[in-house]
Amino acid sequence: LEFLQIPKLPLSQIGYPQAHEWIEHRKANIRPWSLFLNTSNIRPPPSLPRLSKRIVRNIEYFQSNYLFVFIGLVIYCLITSPLLLLAVAASLGTCYKISQRHAKQELMVLNHKLTLAQVYSLIGICSLPIFYLVGAGAALFWVLGVSWFLITLHAAFYNIDSVLCPGEDELNSLVMQEV
Repeated sequence: LEFLQIPKLPLSQIGYPQAHEWIEHRKANIRPWSLFLNTSNIRPPPSLPRLSKRIVRNIEYFQSNYLFVFIGLVIYCLITSPLLLLAVAASLGTCYKISQRHAKQELMVLNHKLTLAQVYSLIGICSLPIFYLVGAGAALFWVLGVSWFLITLHAAFYNIDSVLCPGEDELNSLVMQEV
């Protein structure tokens, strides 16, 4: 699944080095999608205590992949909700235009210079009623709920031990036969 690779982004334009580092770390830790979607590793957990350990290990190991599942669901939600997509595009377009204007001269309100962060906050606050009217709250909770369900389902049933410790399944079956 090579088409799911991350395109090169102009990350040098991000103002915060922590954000740049976080994005680079996520990109470096993406596990191969063929491994992530390998159905031969789907097995029910042997016991309840192993289930919780499996979920934690899968979330740690596939964290970047799960992030992309979440991003994919956000994109799906935006595409299937045209009014929400239009509202987000208008808000981001306004932010872009304001940033271009702010680069030429600082914005003044009542003889007070506004920073770009303050202007972005003002745009966000003004966008909240529009987002409410177009159903952003329902979309947000849908994305969070479906993401939680899919990630938990994958993490619970994906046998991470067969990836991290190959051959352990055969050993466990031998031990079980001896007892």
